[in-house]
Amino acid sequence: MEMYDMKPNAPAEYRGQFSPISTNVPGADVCELMPRHTKVADRYNVIRSVAHTFADHGGGHKRFLTGRDPLEPTGFVNDFPMAGSIVAKERSHRRTGIPNYICGSSRGNVNADAFSFGAAYLGPAYTPFTFTGDPSDSKFTVKNISLDESMATRLEDRVQLLGGLDLLRREVDASGVIDSMDQFNADALDLLTSTQTREAFDLSQESDELKDRYGRHAWGQRALLARRLVEAGSSFVTVVMENAYVSPIRYPKYAVFNWDSHAVNGHIFEDALVRLPVYDQAITALVEDIYDRGLDKKVLLVVTGEFGRTPRITYANGTRSKEKQPGRDHWPQAMSMLVSGGGMRTGQVIGSTNSKGEHPHSRPLTPNDLWATVYRHLGIDHGRSFIDNAGRPMPILPYGEPIAELL
Repeated sequence: MEMYDMKPNAPAEYRGQFSPISTNVPGADVCELMPRHTKVADRYNVIRSVAHTFADHGGGHKRFLTGRDPLEPTGFVNDFPMAGSIVAKERSHRRTGIPNYICGSSRGNVNADAFSFGAAYLGPAYTPFTFTGDPSDSKFTVKNISLDESMATRLEDRVQLLGGLDLLRREVDASGVIDSMDQFNADALDLLTSTQTREAFDLSQESDELKDRYGRHAWGQRALLARRLVEAGSSFVTVVMENAYVSPIRYPKYAVFNWDSHAVNGHIFEDALVRLPVYDQAITALVEDIYDRGLDKKVLLVVTGEFGRTPRITYANGTRSKEKQPGRDHWPQAMSMLVSGGGMRTGQVIGSTNSKGEHPHSRPLTPNDLWATVYRHLGIDHGRSFIDNAGRPMPILPYGEPIAELL
């Protein structure tokens, strides 16, 4: 309600402190703190009516990212494969020299389980290749994509050894472990011998003008790397825009580390004054860049969290500020997201919520409908099944249909 589904006519305890501004698409108003969005609204869609029922971060992540109700409603270890893992499995035949599933995240969050990006029963070969840290930092490096000279001969020995293992019988491994190991080894060798991957991660090939357009901060440069990686051939790239307060952006007294805008964590409106302009710059630059480079049919961009926030504002004493301040809590009953590219019709607002933003009013959708749209774009049959660890066939999605307005 501070970004894409503002309610200026709702009671004060719902509507918040900011005002909507018009975009170049009638009816597609956005927050006044996101003026760059107003110039490119014809190149994206806003979906306002997605909902689910899992209000815990772990359960919300798993529900949203896998298209299934999690067996455990808390925790971040997936019971079912994340959409990126499905894509990596379904497109494992594509050997472009770039990992098929890549994640850019905050420093230290290299584990796929940190945000429920795991592959579950598909196996570790289909978890993301992860880079962490701030790409705008001069000391930023990406691990596991190069070898020093002392390792070169050992790599050659390793390749010969792996070739010798071809004699191993691979036909009868119902658990898929052998297949997963083969894929894991092949991907690892691809990374170590691939000039494509090293070049795709090399931001020095981009102009200073474009880097400035994205923003010289972690979010902007992660978004720029994401564009480079999909353009180079990766099938699924996700970047985590969690903490805005890195690079040159200071951490204000009232800030929220991530988007978890409980009043005890931070002052939602003071935080938004800094956070939303950073977000505005990074996302609109990515949208523009995708279109300017002629990637808008190839690349489908989705910008989302795991759920929305409570329509009614709450108040509590802040842990850092020690002062009473406003916030919003978890709310999976309604959420908004941005989608762009993918050869879709754009310049639309799809669905709506009721007057207080509490639940979908028109065109109710689920995360599964979003993923059905993504899978269709990538040529993946979401009715296809994989065998889980118990030997049961599990369809990619148990239900859900591509969103007709986007096709």
